[in-house]
Amino acid sequence: MLDICLLGTGGMMPLPYRWLTSMMARCDGSSLLIDCGEGTQIALKEKGWSPKPIDIICFTHYHADHISGLPGLLLTMGNAERVEPLVLVGPKGLERVVTALRTIAPELPFPLRFVELTETREHMEMGPYHIDAYRVNHNVVCYGYAISIPRAGRFDVERAKAMEIPMKMWSRLQKGESIEAAGRVYTPDMVLGPARRGLKVVYCTDTRPVPVIAEYAREADLFICEGMYGEEGKEAKAREYKHMTFYEAARLAREAGPKVMWLTHYSPSLTRPEEYMDKVREIFPASVAARDGRTAELEFDED
Repeated sequence: MLDICLLGTGGMMPLPYRWLTSMMARCDGSSLLIDCGEGTQIALKEKGWSPKPIDIICFTHYHADHISGLPGLLLTMGNAERVEPLVLVGPKGLERVVTALRTIAPELPFPLRFVELTETREHMEMGPYHIDAYRVNHNVVCYGYAISIPRAGRFDVERAKAMEIPMKMWSRLQKGESIEAAGRVYTPDMVLGPARRGLKVVYCTDTRPVPVIAEYAREADLFICEGMYGEEGKEAKAREYKHMTFYEAARLAREAGPKVMWLTHYSPSLTRPEEYMDKVREIFPASVAARDGRTAELEFDED
């Protein structure tokens, strides 16, 4: 299972009812955060989720509304007696930016590990997460992320018995581990069928609509996409500042075919995003104007 919470849905500046951009994923006891805008800690508290298990923070880019909450979050994680390393992922320059922010958070009881993105597409595997970063089109270098949880094939008991594989090894093989014992090597492919459909969440903000977004969002379980503007007449402004309208996001979703799309990263002037959703759903019916704290519990398909 993969839990997703959209902690903050605001762009540019926080509002009394809307924190800045942040999304959290939880799987197998590990948490992953994408962006850390102002108010992220408060949003976590309101949700009842802990920052201590956060093992990975991915940054789309380094505008303040996406990273300004980081120093306080690091201090809170340190005060929670965290000692395990924290991995930070983001565009080139990440270590320099975080080092500058840590002027006000200089002492931490856990190490930071930096992964700086330099290619247009990069793939990483960390804990339970398979992370794909893809460059989008903003006025600074910016990435979207696809977070996937793969699922191994079904364990074939009859094959395991026929190959005389000791039962005590079954669990380890099912988890993808290879085992060498008594001069013989046992591998997962000996007992597992074809890989089954996993889970995928795709996230992008601060970008013009570009084909790579739809490519990664194709048939995703959840597509979280920027909708900076819902009002009519904002198309020119979206192009100038390299953001998206609700309707551009919906057309990407129509092309990609995810199960559902959540809009996020609203302009401060957009106080009631749900008022524009009828037209959005004419383009992509499974569209939601997400609010802070919106949560999804994604589960693997039944066999």
